[in-house]
Amino acid sequence: MAERLLEWREKNPLVLAIPRGGVAVGYEIAKALKAPLDIIIPRKIGAPGNPELAIGAVTEDGTLVLNDDLVVAFRVSGDYVEVVRKREIEEIKRRRKAYLGDTPLRSLRDKTVILVDDGIATGATVRAAVESIRRQEPRVVVVAAPVAPPETVRALEGEVDEVVCLVVFEPFFAIGQFYEDFSQVSDEEVIELLKRSRTI
Repeated sequence: MAERLLEWREKNPLVLAIPRGGVAVGYEIAKALKAPLDIIIPRKIGAPGNPELAIGAVTEDGTLVLNDDLVVAFRVSGDYVEVVRKREIEEIKRRRKAYLGDTPLRSLRDKTVILVDDGIATGATVRAAVESIRRQEPRVVVVAAPVAPPETVRALEGEVDEVVCLVVFEPFFAIGQFYEDFSQVSDEEVIELLKRSRTI
């Protein structure tokens, strides 16, 4: 991933990783590019009765992206979305404080932002992150992930300046199918990687 992103090294990039798995990937990219590492924490809005299925996602600043087809298919009410949105924003704030303490959010204005995750499935959380980033008027937005299905990559290509993905594969069942070891990255590992990144 880092090799594919080396062209951005001279553009003073900022690597924004999505915890938790994205921080492990983002750390290596930031190290290779000699770039600062920070986080953005989108949270999915799960379908009623099926919280693992993302009908959308939200970010800390309230940016909400919904999959309208799924909202209709699951007959999701506006009240349901609002309750889950508020709950997830509180969880985002809790996690940000756990990972970075009281460190303020970085300004993204006029920056080259490389948004990193450990893989992209439906793209809901990445799309919410991209929309939130775009609101802050960066110069360039690049999405980087090791794996994603082709339709998700195509959709994202229309929303950002570049998508860098090593494996674009169908049939795509889950991100974990592409990893020999897809053990969950712990909060402690995220905190340690963010600390280490400050000495790069």
